[in-house]
Amino acid sequence: MADVLPYKPRAGEIPTNPGVYRFRDADGRVLYVGKAKNLRQRLSNYFAPLRTLHERTRRMVTTASSVEWTVVSTDVDSLQLEYMWIKEFDPPFNVRYKDDKSYPFMAVTLGDEAPRVIVTRNRKIPGARYFGPYPKVWAVHETIDLMVKAFPIRTCSDSSYKRAMQTGRPCFPGQIGKCGGPCSMTVTIEEHRAMVDDFVAFMAGGDERFTRELTTRMLAASAAMDYEAAAKYRDKLSAIEAVLGKSALVLATDEDADLFGIAEDELAAAVQHFVIRGGRVRGVRAMTIEKEIDISGAELVDQVLQRAYGDAQDVPRRILVPSLPDDAAELEVWLRERRGKKVEIAVAQRGQRADLMRTATLNAQQALIRYKTRRTSDYVARTQALTDLQEALGLTEAPLRIECFDISHLGGTNVVASMVVFEDGLPRKDQYRSFNIPETTDDTDSMYQVLRRRLAYLDRPEEADDPAGVVAVAGETGEGLEEVVVEVKRKPRFAYPPQLLLVDGGQPQVEAAARALRDAGHTEIAVCGIAKRLEEIWLPGEDFPVILPRTSESLYLLQRLRDEAHRFAITHQRKRRRNDISSVLSEVPGLGASRIKVLLKHFGSVTALRAAAPGEIEEVQGIGPVLAQNIHSHLSTR
Repeated sequence: MADVLPYKPRAGEIPTNPGVYRFRDADGRVLYVGKAKNLRQRLSNYFAPLRTLHERTRRMVTTASSVEWTVVSTDVDSLQLEYMWIKEFDPPFNVRYKDDKSYPFMAVTLGDEAPRVIVTRNRKIPGARYFGPYPKVWAVHETIDLMVKAFPIRTCSDSSYKRAMQTGRPCFPGQIGKCGGPCSMTVTIEEHRAMVDDFVAFMAGGDERFTRELTTRMLAASAAMDYEAAAKYRDKLSAIEAVLGKSALVLATDEDADLFGIAEDELAAAVQHFVIRGGRVRGVRAMTIEKEIDISGAELVDQVLQRAYGDAQDVPRRILVPSLPDDAAELEVWLRERRGKKVEIAVAQRGQRADLMRTATLNAQQALIRYKTRRTSDYVARTQALTDLQEALGLTEAPLRIECFDISHLGGTNVVASMVVFEDGLPRKDQYRSFNIPETTDDTDSMYQVLRRRLAYLDRPEEADDPAGVVAVAGETGEGLEEVVVEVKRKPRFAYPPQLLLVDGGQPQVEAAARALRDAGHTEIAVCGIAKRLEEIWLPGEDFPVILPRTSESLYLLQRLRDEAHRFAITHQRKRRRNDISSVLSEVPGLGASRIKVLLKHFGSVTALRAAAPGEIEEVQGIGPVLAQNIHSHLSTR
């Protein structure tokens, strides 16, 4: 592979101005769009020696056949142009968004003569004002039912409204008290418009003003002995309080903000967008992102904000993010142009904001897990993943059984290994195995040992692993019944050879696994490794890794295998450490299982218990001075 790209611009040809650049392939398709404060400095990173580039960046620049750029006058202009081109060209190497389109919204059709409130998933109604999204359709309907009690605006269909206005007869929802529009013949179009404005203002976060005003009117009507009006104000106030009770107060009552919680790995990210108005969470929007080019957390925040507010109608005064993008100042200017007022981008570092950020991030982590699990559990996706693996790794058949191995240790001690098994793309937890390994700090040697031990089972006769079971049955003969002994052979452990061995690691671990296969005489089994930093796939004897597309089902399958093996190894290691210290403590006279449990719970860790003085151990309930001294002496000698 040539180390210099043929389309690399000449020295000094790239300007140092801010601008936007585009990589194109031989057919002219835009592959990637990016912005830079200094075009020459940014593009020079892409034209560094290929061996020094990130694997996926290398894939992008080698797929491209040309690069072009557009100089702009300011950094804000470059941000706007980048957003416009990403929307226009949908470049495959930019982050790809998958919005959760199942979430419904509440919309008020402000463009109509008599606006109405509806439940919709359509975000393109002309002139409409949207609130939400809501997690469930019933949640929107419940909110609307409560809101129209306080702000009786139109809810009927356009055809019912038109017919009512032409005939002068109230619409059917108006007749039963479910519609408060002009079609109910109780208010004029102007009065209804004022009510709609109050409805929108309340939903946008002005709840405190309405609560205060209604309370004042109710008390005034009561003092004037106008109890009928006071009762109406009371009912409206109850409806407002019921709506407010549906959303907890998470920030100050005058706080309008959007908060973004993000969870990511090397391939994808999940975003939870909390919409906070008047200090309350008014809606939550979720999206997942597929990352083709490796980008930092700050760059991801930049892309998410561009996506969220590119066509937004409602930009709050404060946006809370997990980390500030490099061009935060330019983003604030860009957002100010959309809002018409100052916008602040800040990191939620302490207090209620930090607590809410942790909640949003936790939701994002769970969403990311669900997204990845959904992809690998779908039958069509699994089939595609196995077929893609066969082609990418050059296998003669699809790897229906894959075994993945991971080594885990604690500073060279407590070395353990795990083996997880996937058949047809699904985990077979009954066939998971764990291994204890003699003390070593060499991962490659540990991998070799474990695979030799596993492969040895393939060469054993069946009886050597699990002896045959014997079952007595009754068989009929000419002279009556007699007992007939029938042998039933059980399936031995590790009986089925895998089509593919996957190891957690790069080239050294793969070579150790290949050596184990050769020494065991099982070269018919394929082997590969997945390196976590770049998610590249290594094959034995190869100088360059196999790069699977980041959006491919095959890479998600291998990633899930690797993560499951790592989880299983860590679980076994922790259990082993607990058992080890419990065994040591059980040798102390007078110290039983219940007291051992109380000791470990009190100190929180084995290290803290070993470092504790006899007086500190004596503070534990049920531990006297003599027993405390015995525990301290026993641990000091072990």
